[in-house]
Amino acid sequence: MIYEQLLRKEKKLALIGLGYVGLPIALAFARRISVIGFDINAQRVELMKQGVDPSNELERSEFEGCDIEFTDSLEVLKQASFYIVAVPTPVDEHNVPDLTPVQRASETVGKVLKKGDYVVFESTVYPGCTEEDCLPIMEKISGLKMGIDFKLGYSPERINPGDKEHTLARIIKVVSGSDAESLDQIAKTYELVVDAGVHRASSIKVAEAAKIIENTQRDLNIALMNELSIIFDRIGINTYEVLEAAGTKWNFLKFQPGLVGGHCIGVDPYYLTHKAKELGYHSEVILAGRNINDSMGRYVANKVVQHIIRHIGDPRQARVLVKGATFKEDVSDIRNSKVCDVINGLKEFFLQVDVVDPHADSAELMHEYGFGLTEEVGREYDAVIIPVPHKAYRGLDDAYFASITKPHAMIADLKGIYRNRIKSRNYWSL
Repeated sequence: MIYEQLLRKEKKLALIGLGYVGLPIALAFARRISVIGFDINAQRVELMKQGVDPSNELERSEFEGCDIEFTDSLEVLKQASFYIVAVPTPVDEHNVPDLTPVQRASETVGKVLKKGDYVVFESTVYPGCTEEDCLPIMEKISGLKMGIDFKLGYSPERINPGDKEHTLARIIKVVSGSDAESLDQIAKTYELVVDAGVHRASSIKVAEAAKIIENTQRDLNIALMNELSIIFDRIGINTYEVLEAAGTKWNFLKFQPGLVGGHCIGVDPYYLTHKAKELGYHSEVILAGRNINDSMGRYVANKVVQHIIRHIGDPRQARVLVKGATFKEDVSDIRNSKVCDVINGLKEFFLQVDVVDPHADSAELMHEYGFGLTEEVGREYDAVIIPVPHKAYRGLDDAYFASITKPHAMIADLKGIYRNRIKSRNYWSL
């Protein structure tokens, strides 16, 4: 059985795609068995060979004591017998699933696949994608048949960038296989690195669906909070004070309003609604939540512009500081960051916008969104927006904001971290 062969290091496990998801998994396995870390980006591979995480999530010490070979070579990849695919699954500009990365990864696997091998996908996809979209590619290129020549499985990733508590080892891992034998072997293999244990799903489609609804549920709950914040703003009451009061009930779910970006919550629901549409069903609730969350960046920008127009008239004379550009606090990940929607909304009114962030890379932001970071925080701002509550910002006080703004300035604290602390300027939060 392949599990025992991996344990004895007679066979190797390969991770295809060494980003936020793939690299932590590869290193975890490499502390127990022999691993090949494969990525098509040669520059990233070279950094990892030097013990550097290109995503800035892992410390150099986490590379130590690992039996792993980093490569971009198919010849090296062929040495593996158990393949885990962890490439990104984004959406395009029309919010249609872009399967290009996972399809290319399937082609890569097809080129190296041998009889007796195992392939497990971790990339977030809609139910059916692994068997209906990825499997035919692997079978065509390899000339092998699943079930006869090789085994297939799916185990949805649960890596949360920046989260040091909910790590791979501490979170139950959902696993699935194409038959009973593959399920058993895949489960045992993951149990090597997941102390919390595994949940054996009844089928690959069930495991795929479980991942999709985890993030769809969060998306809808945050959308409700965002809609409530719009309503409460018109009523003239603070959303966080309402949530604080409602949260005293034992079964009230504690979600908060905010910008919903990143590669999970803001993307995954579109995979499910896409599949539903293919099957003749138009999702209403899920897409309604997506529409609300996708509109929040412009809503924030409009609130700030309205404030500026009321106080100085011409927004073209205004300066705004945006503190935070990553998709969430204390990470360097800018993928699908909705802060760009806020900035684009401001620039439509020709405001001068400065952006600072202690974690983001200016060149990466410029390449992805067309704006970079400002080296120094200026003075005399007409508004300051804090969309991302980095730890570095949490200690800032009223005196700080007064020192960099004009008396009429708005402090737009989207996550409410300065509630009841800003007295000398106009305070607003979602």
